[in-house]
Amino acid sequence: MPPERIVEDFLPAPAPDSEQRERRGQRVVNLGLAWNILLAAGKTTMGIAGHSTALLSDGINSTSDVAYYIIVKVFMKLAGRPPDREHPYGHRQMESIAALVVGSFVITTAIAIFWTAVNKVIAQWQGSADAYSASAGALAMALSTVAVKIVLTAYTRSVGEKTSSLAIKALACDHRNDVLSATAASLGIFLARQGHPWVDPLAGSLVALLILRTGFGILRQSSADLMDSLPSHLLDRRIRSLLGEIPEIRTIEEIHTHRFGPYFVINLTIGIDGAMDVFSGDAIADRVECLLAERIEMVRRVYVHYHPAGS
Repeated sequence: MPPERIVEDFLPAPAPDSEQRERRGQRVVNLGLAWNILLAAGKTTMGIAGHSTALLSDGINSTSDVAYYIIVKVFMKLAGRPPDREHPYGHRQMESIAALVVGSFVITTAIAIFWTAVNKVIAQWQGSADAYSASAGALAMALSTVAVKIVLTAYTRSVGEKTSSLAIKALACDHRNDVLSATAASLGIFLARQGHPWVDPLAGSLVALLILRTGFGILRQSSADLMDSLPSHLLDRRIRSLLGEIPEIRTIEEIHTHRFGPYFVINLTIGIDGAMDVFSGDAIADRVECLLAERIEMVRRVYVHYHPAGS
């Protein structure tokens, strides 16, 4: 049987310090949680008092944000636990599970908001509901939400890129989604105050569709990571380009990457000259391991299987 090279310890790729990374993540979650509590209370109260379905829908969205921020906070804490016998690669996939939870909450909230808003529009058209005009306070609350969420989106996205955390990136998408939903709510409230009250609940339904789209995007990304989908075209091309620097490699048969939180484990099958002895093949495998570990960020381990090319 051809030898299989399995690496247990090698030079790690540049990565953020794990403790610092965890502190950054918890800081982002705590900041988002605090603001969502304030916004949920303010938008829900003002949505009811100011007769704005769009703002009330956005307030419900923020209320659900509070729930899953608490869940993400717990999962982020669990993800920071060190490797053990049952989990030799650590617990970083908890971050992908946290992102999955976020996506599920987002979709559920979107469906609830959409049906509530649509029923409100139908009721107004049929004349079975009073067509209240949203108050100036509701408009001010919606515009304030836009400003706050723009800042939170930029900050959370920056930390997500630095830490390569799927959970933090999912929260950044949710903040961006809140910017869009609050903008739609602001427009609906403004037009309602201009004498078109049906626009306000219609804006609420559009808010729900925006939320739904974001939720499906989060679910798609987190599910792909949990199911060990094939590497992206960019990563695949990057690996093949680097392996092209080693002339002894005749063929690249397979490339599989497995994600564990922000880190990657790479499995390769390469073909080399069948006349080479085991020591020469082992030396080539060493070069592959070191090359990928040094040149691709967030690579935790590399496994190399080699056999005679063309066999």
